[in-house]
Amino acid sequence: MTGILYGVGAGPGDPELITVKAFRALQECPVIAYPKKRKGSKSYARKIIDAYVNPAEKDMLGLVFPMTKDPVILEREWSNTADLVWEKLQEGKDVAFITEGDPLLYSTFIHMMNVMKERYGDVPMKIIPGISSINGAAARLSLPLADGDDIVAIVPANDDYEAMKQAVEQHDCVIFIKVAKVIDLMLQILKELNLTDKASVVTKVTSEEEIVWAMDELEGAEPEYLTLMVVRK
Repeated sequence: MTGILYGVGAGPGDPELITVKAFRALQECPVIAYPKKRKGSKSYARKIIDAYVNPAEKDMLGLVFPMTKDPVILEREWSNTADLVWEKLQEGKDVAFITEGDPLLYSTFIHMMNVMKERYGDVPMKIIPGISSINGAAARLSLPLADGDDIVAIVPANDDYEAMKQAVEQHDCVIFIKVAKVIDLMLQILKELNLTDKASVVTKVTSEEEIVWAMDELEGAEPEYLTLMVVRK
């Protein structure tokens, strides 16, 4: 019998924000699949679940995901990754694929799910939702994201000035994810719209490495990748 592939949301960073259902999957699945960094350091998702998993009792399947846009490399590496997971499933072992946040919100698991379906057809899968960094940031900042008829947008930040400006102008609240690489552009837009005091920036929210930035600290700063900005007008 083929094992089940679980997409397990590990939450935004604080291990105590893992759901009971996710905890049970980590306890019961013999194989724990997780994103693995090439240089050997632990991935963010792996750090979150460390308190709940004894590596000596599990088959720890570290998977390297290529950081490139080259379609040839992407297809080759993703095929290899899917094959590794499929080998475990064919042995009848359930696999818990862990991801920070939620498995179906800007997650590596989305592509894993699609590749597995393309290569192996009707693979048994179950999704365990997790608390996203967006929810984590709202709680950490005591900042309501939406109330009444408010319109909210989740926007992957990029260097398109007009698009980013319109996102702020057209919504009551915008959560810009992946904002670190364009932080200077976003600060410029906020200044032009006189909304600097309506923005908050958080890195690795709820984790031990969390940083809640003062807006005047961000000029020339280089926040880490897992940084988001909330603009609540």
